[in-house]
Amino acid sequence: MKPLADILRPSKLSEFIGQEHLVGADGIITKLLKNQIINFPSLILWGPSGVGKTTLARIIARELKKPFFEFSAVNTKTKDIENVIINNPIIFLDEIHRFNKAQQDKLLPHVEKGNIILIGATTENPSFEVISPLLSRSRVLILTQLDEKNLTKIANKTLKYLKIKIEKDALKFLLEVSNGDARILINTLEVASSLTSNLRLLTINNIEQALQKRALSFDKHGDNYYDTISAFIKSMRASDVDASLYYLARMVATGQDPLYIARRMVVFASEDVASPTALVVANSVFQACQQVGLPECQENLAAGVVYLALAKKDRRAYDGFMSALADVHQFGNLPIPLLIKNPVTKLMKDVGCGKNYDMYTKQSLLPEKLKGKKYFKI
Repeated sequence: MKPLADILRPSKLSEFIGQEHLVGADGIITKLLKNQIINFPSLILWGPSGVGKTTLARIIARELKKPFFEFSAVNTKTKDIENVIINNPIIFLDEIHRFNKAQQDKLLPHVEKGNIILIGATTENPSFEVISPLLSRSRVLILTQLDEKNLTKIANKTLKYLKIKIEKDALKFLLEVSNGDARILINTLEVASSLTSNLRLLTINNIEQALQKRALSFDKHGDNYYDTISAFIKSMRASDVDASLYYLARMVATGQDPLYIARRMVVFASEDVASPTALVVANSVFQACQQVGLPECQENLAAGVVYLALAKKDRRAYDGFMSALADVHQFGNLPIPLLIKNPVTKLMKDVGCGKNYDMYTKQSLLPEKLKGKKYFKI
């Protein structure tokens, strides 16, 4: 039996809910489909889970009337894709960020020659995860979490299909816990509908029960993606090593990309930890994950997490930089003091550039407007 989310999946652009900046009257997808049928570009769809990346790819293929082949980078070899390259097909590659550089390189000639229209989907920043030559030959489109208005439309459509109603408070709760993810919302309603009484009216209790059951059934597909990574980071920040290891284990057990976890650890090491050694440790964990892979690299992750969780925390560098960045945005390019300008010409020397500069004399070298400002708290 097909999952309810697949049954309710839109088949036309006019049925698509959300992402108005892409599929609205002035959206780029709408315009491309209307004006550029023959030379439709390859696309990279970047956005969180459950916002319509796969659905959009299928609709594009249907509108263009082209052969459509769907793959997941988790279990696909480039040879699998090459075997279906006939008649200029659309190749949809989910989780394209899981293809390594060599695999992406093999796709490049087919995209360059126009043998395929590649539509890659990713939850990761393509600037880091997709090779530059492939990026330059594709349009990167950003999909955002669905807002309350869009989620309500999807909820109403689902409720109508299930022939069931929902209490106002229960709907509000469902919209909140869905976290902008249509798949979570539909799956939760599907489970909740089997928990109701003969009244066929969903309550908050039904939604809560459904969420517990859904967690057991669907966590391996990443429905708790954002909540879990947030709990992971906050646990390390609070030096709660046990909670840090637990949330690490949850992510590993549900199939989270180890490189994503390691990358977040690298960021954490710079933002939150006092010792510069933390960055060395985090980078070593990242490299180990690249070289070793699962399942062995989970041991590298665990060792790194314990170190980062127990390390002394200090956010002064991060906070100081963000404060300085805010001033840059607010005041623009303030004049640099003559004192620290290089006197590379006689005129510059004559007007005082570099005059009396002494690296050993303590003084503020900030622009005049920011004199005395303290970004880093000693």
